[in-house]
Amino acid sequence: MDVLTDLLHRARARTALVRQLIQRPPWSVAYADAPALTVMATLGGHASIRVGGEPVRLEAGDIALVTSRDYTIADDPGTAEQVTIRGNRKYLPSGEPTTEHWFLAPRTYGDGLPGATVMLRAAYELHGEVSDRLLALLPELAVVPAGPRTGATLDLLAAEASRDEPGQGAVLNRLLDLVLVQALRAWCAESPTPPSWYRALADPGVGEALRLLHGDPAHRWTVGELAAKVGLSRAAFAARFATLVGEPPLTYLTGWRMTLAADLLRDTENPIAQVARETGYTDAFAFSVAFKRARGVSPSDWRRTVAG
Repeated sequence: MDVLTDLLHRARARTALVRQLIQRPPWSVAYADAPALTVMATLGGHASIRVGGEPVRLEAGDIALVTSRDYTIADDPGTAEQVTIRGNRKYLPSGEPTTEHWFLAPRTYGDGLPGATVMLRAAYELHGEVSDRLLALLPELAVVPAGPRTGATLDLLAAEASRDEPGQGAVLNRLLDLVLVQALRAWCAESPTPPSWYRALADPGVGEALRLLHGDPAHRWTVGELAAKVGLSRAAFAARFATLVGEPPLTYLTGWRMTLAADLLRDTENPIAQVARETGYTDAFAFSVAFKRARGVSPSDWRRTVAG
């Protein structure tokens, strides 16, 4: 299992709210307290997106990955805000709620007039500690320029979003997952500061070691065993892993195990001894010591805190 697949699977980035905007300029929509990850794509025309600082122009086919909870999209940076969307409610700039309906179809809103900008927005609610590691890969705004691979998928996604047919939710989620993975790949490949593990995946030895660690994090890995598995000497492997990933192999493994453990404590009622075994510890005491060192509280206290 590769790192990105593991992160996406465990963060449960699978269900998203998909909406299409077809609006003639001028238009401007602000989002407040948005979900943790939003995928925004310009399907026709151009748009502007502002996340905190200077606005960024989006051309047709561009994809924006947004991890900020607050941002604004508009036809132009100079267009005054017309509506704020917070949760499922819309508000005027005055702060007054509005019940104005501008839906054109079940998943499409706007005016649908000639010369309109066409935007696709999908908001993911991610889950748990693993999602924090996924979101940490990205800045608040990452823009992926239009390309033939993402363009073909966006065309399919837009066509499906405009329909209302049985099984559509499953189709939209799978197409959107494809767009998300393609965008993450493209951003990692082109970014001047890609995640350390992405660079490491290109290295045959270290990339294979990362796949082994994510494929079986409960195994009692040693540096020597990992080195043997990837065909390197222990010293050469340890040095190369630390250089490319930014930390030693077993430090990386411990951090990943603690992330998995935190989510198991949150999401299950498994006894702490079982959580310990599932994350590679032979007894609850050793696990508790490691968890408290990493999180500052015992596993029991963590479970009570997140459950409350």
